[in-house]
Amino acid sequence: MKQRLTTLAEFAQRLKPSDQPDALKNFSLTQGRIEVLSGLTVALALVPEAVAFSFVAGVGPLVGLYAAFIVGLITAVFGGRPGMISGATGALAVVMVSLVAQHGVEYLFATVVLMGVLQISAGLLRLGKFIRMVPHPVMLGFVNGLAIVIFLAQLEQFKISDNNGGHEWMAGSTLWLTLALVAATMALIAIIPRITRLIPAPLGAIGVVAGLVIFFNLPVPRVGDLASVEGGLPVFALPMVPLSWETLTIILPYAVILALIGLIESLLTLNLVGEITGNRGGASRECVAQGAANTVTGFFGGMGGCAMIGQSMINVKSGGRTRLSGISAALFLLSFILFASPVIELIPLAALVGVMFMVVIGTFAWQSLRVLRIIPRADAFVIILVTAVTVYEDLATAVVVGVIISALVYAWNAASRIQVISRSSVTEIGAWVYEIQGPLFFGSATQFQELFDPKNDPDLVILDFMASRVVDQSALQAIDSVAAKYAEAGKRLQLRHLTRDCHKLLITAGQLIVDNDDDPECGIAVDYDIKHGRLSGAH
Repeated sequence: MKQRLTTLAEFAQRLKPSDQPDALKNFSLTQGRIEVLSGLTVALALVPEAVAFSFVAGVGPLVGLYAAFIVGLITAVFGGRPGMISGATGALAVVMVSLVAQHGVEYLFATVVLMGVLQISAGLLRLGKFIRMVPHPVMLGFVNGLAIVIFLAQLEQFKISDNNGGHEWMAGSTLWLTLALVAATMALIAIIPRITRLIPAPLGAIGVVAGLVIFFNLPVPRVGDLASVEGGLPVFALPMVPLSWETLTIILPYAVILALIGLIESLLTLNLVGEITGNRGGASRECVAQGAANTVTGFFGGMGGCAMIGQSMINVKSGGRTRLSGISAALFLLSFILFASPVIELIPLAALVGVMFMVVIGTFAWQSLRVLRIIPRADAFVIILVTAVTVYEDLATAVVVGVIISALVYAWNAASRIQVISRSSVTEIGAWVYEIQGPLFFGSATQFQELFDPKNDPDLVILDFMASRVVDQSALQAIDSVAAKYAEAGKRLQLRHLTRDCHKLLITAGQLIVDNDDDPECGIAVDYDIKHGRLSGAH
């Protein structure tokens, strides 16, 4: 008779050590309660965000809420990092608005489907690993910029409807009361952990502030003032767009941009959550999960989405460490739509704004301000630049710009390290040796060619690459140009101590070096007689 497993912990203990996830090793009913409550906190914070981003994109609130549910659920189950939260985001919404305005919401659904297919392809091709190329200063700028974006997004909650159907800033007692509730929420989030850890601090703060507002019927904006969140289950439907080449030309550019923005934001959030939780890897899996989520979302009337750093920070700092928290958040959000909309619509926006303000404080890399005057100026410039571009443009552009600037700075610094030490040869009388030091690549190729004096050098010149490395085609061309100058001067040039990988690169280029059977395995030292056009032997 099979023994019944009463807890998930018992099940986890029966797994083989290689099959047992780290997050489940110490899993208990207490941890399960924390995960579920953390998911509830995230779901409450997702509602106004999804509604607001729907308005930004020019679609109905349920389009954003369905996206938050579907994308959040699929990525929670299959994503690359337990604890991450995904849903409708502002970074994607600002791209979608022009598509919806020009062609309608059905074209948006088709674009989201294609966006998902592109993201799945990126995951299957393992392109997610290239997120490792993002330097740390870019990550700091990304975090700081996103914290500022989250802060600025909350300011929209301080607007109320006017008599003309528009919005105006709060004033008078309404403004002061709202600010007081925001401050009270932030204070409670700081105080509650010192009193009890039975519930996540953000959830407790929302409950207390919401209770005060509802009990005393305080005149402050509620979630229901944004829009009704009541609805039914999302329904499968093919996007109502013509299956033609013209449709593809319309949606493909938007799909590519959305896919890139979604993957970059998701993978950077994955790294950030990984640093907090101590997990690594999963980039390609996250790409596939994001793509699958968006593909499904497009068929169920959602606007698509990606990882949300704000909600992810709420989750992990509330104790969410496993997939259960993300799954709970998605299911709670669906229950809000189906059953609990009257209650959710009573929650004051001030409580949710207070939670997000605490996320901003916790997300911003305050230490980066302290080290700006200590780190290299180029790194400080990259941090500030990426932060500014994230705020004023978008995340994908900011990261690309930051990586390009960092790469150019690295190339410049590496190029400045190319130099030669010249001396007379100890083995060949009358020969002159140039010991090349530093990497030889496109950045240092021009400077490399200026280091030699073919006119005044002796008849035999040796280039020793023991302390250098030939990196690319520009380096090969630079060596070829130097060799040609010595040939024109009627002098011999020999190349020595080219490593095995450089040897292969030169073979691929088809210049200067040919393979020899007696080349050593650890590296090669080949003399090339440019005057007589032959190999003088292996050393």
